[in-house]
Amino acid sequence: MSQHRKRPEKQEKQARGLIAGAVAVTVVAGVGIGLWAGGDSEPAGSARSQAQAPSGGSAEGSPTPARAPSPTPTRSYALSTTPRTIPAVRAHTPARGPGWRPASGRRVVVNDSDLADEGRLLAGELGLTYAGQKDDVRAGEVRLALNDDEGANPESYRMTVRGGRVAISAPDDAGVFYGTRTLKQEVHGGGTAPEGVVRDQPAKPVRGFSLDIARKTFTARWIEDRVRELGDLKFNQLQLHFSDDQAFRIESDSHPEIVSAQHLTKAQVKRIVALAAQRHITVVPEIDSPGHLGAVIAAHPELQLRSAAGSTPQGTVDISNPASAKIVDDLLNEYAGLFPGAYWHLGGDEYRALMVSDPAATYPQLATAARKAYGAGATVEDLTTGWLNDRAATVRKHGKTPLAWNDGFFRGTSVQPDKDIQVGYWTGKEIGARQPVAYLSTGRKLVNYNDEFLYYVLGQPNRFFYPTGQRIYEQWTPRVVRGTTAVPAKYDGQILGGYFAVWCDFPNAQTQDQVATGIRMPLRATVQKLWDPGKPALTWTRFKALADRLG
Repeated sequence: MSQHRKRPEKQEKQARGLIAGAVAVTVVAGVGIGLWAGGDSEPAGSARSQAQAPSGGSAEGSPTPARAPSPTPTRSYALSTTPRTIPAVRAHTPARGPGWRPASGRRVVVNDSDLADEGRLLAGELGLTYAGQKDDVRAGEVRLALNDDEGANPESYRMTVRGGRVAISAPDDAGVFYGTRTLKQEVHGGGTAPEGVVRDQPAKPVRGFSLDIARKTFTARWIEDRVRELGDLKFNQLQLHFSDDQAFRIESDSHPEIVSAQHLTKAQVKRIVALAAQRHITVVPEIDSPGHLGAVIAAHPELQLRSAAGSTPQGTVDISNPASAKIVDDLLNEYAGLFPGAYWHLGGDEYRALMVSDPAATYPQLATAARKAYGAGATVEDLTTGWLNDRAATVRKHGKTPLAWNDGFFRGTSVQPDKDIQVGYWTGKEIGARQPVAYLSTGRKLVNYNDEFLYYVLGQPNRFFYPTGQRIYEQWTPRVVRGTTAVPAKYDGQILGGYFAVWCDFPNAQTQDQVATGIRMPLRATVQKLWDPGKPALTWTRFKALADRLG
């Protein structure tokens, strides 16, 4: 058994229990014609071995058989060209040969039972037969294998097309899956996987899509369709923002009173999570706090923050009230099992108590609570940072890595945000805004949500404009975190990747089908730049034509 990363047990069970049965499996038994010798070897009698045999006669002077010579691959096939996929493969070594196409009766085999999901999925998509673990070699087959390449990027893979067969190997099942996505795109619409070897891996480990389901209802089926689309494009995270001022969109057992009439049931969420797991996508939940909690406050008005003058800022809980922390922690604890992935987005943005000129005077109860908790010189910003750290501690107990929006971090506080809280940098418009380097220079890891390139805001309020794929493709890279200027290259390793985000400020501005159409090319451009941030080989016109051909 190769040493490779395992999926979380619960996520694996969900993926197998809910999804694996969707594809019919036929196990093919037969007499083997030879032992598989690895991705770079060919059995006797293959096209490659025939090409390498002497063409002028047999060994030791024996007579030449009386038959017309057949052309060898090196004489009859042009050198292959690099496959055209989205995202583009990083490297391809060309070769001469016919390439590979799927055909009825051909099989998909694996060298490890952990690749059963990948094998069944590919077989169902290409009309092949999934035959499970096999050592014998058959013409036209696809073999998926885990290798022992210790220390390699777990999302890397190698795909060899040779001798009428395909071999995809990787150190982890995620890499094998991405190899199958490349193969699927190559043969789409009757195409041929070109002869040769693809060596591929992503530049960034975080390649995400964020969806605001709180302010607009998206059906479970629509979300599942996006999961399939994201998987084929090699995205690996889906963030669900399901709690906001307008609604709370997932069934709750601990606080059913806060759930909106239109919502996802836990059964629907489990199916989405399982479908995502099958496609190596982690679903990242976001319960934003201490702002954007209007749906919670509607059921619990006693949690509403009030100013000294009696005003009530929208969606803002009073963090000096212990009941505010309790209800949020109840929800974080409840949903930790529903979302078995390793990440949790805590929000933290736009806390309206800090969007006034004098927070301590406007909200004296917060100033008093800050001094009581952190000492005489403590500020409302310190109290809010303490809230963030406490919520991070709650999800950390469940094995989650916390993430928060950049405007949930404040300068000059005596209470510092925990070091493991990653920065989701989306804007430079907040009060006291800081450049991305202010976070990166402290060693903090950052995920890029640049709102000038990657924000699709329904209704286009506040000078937001629907992003175009062309602008992302031609001008953005993961180092362009704020505005249009890249941060210094020395910080590249701290930028984990990026997210394309849909926000539903005006939910009726577009239907969900219009959203799917509108984000189609921006998603493809975004993942291209996360997979390889360099200048793309294709022009935008050719890239768009490729996307249209691949569907």
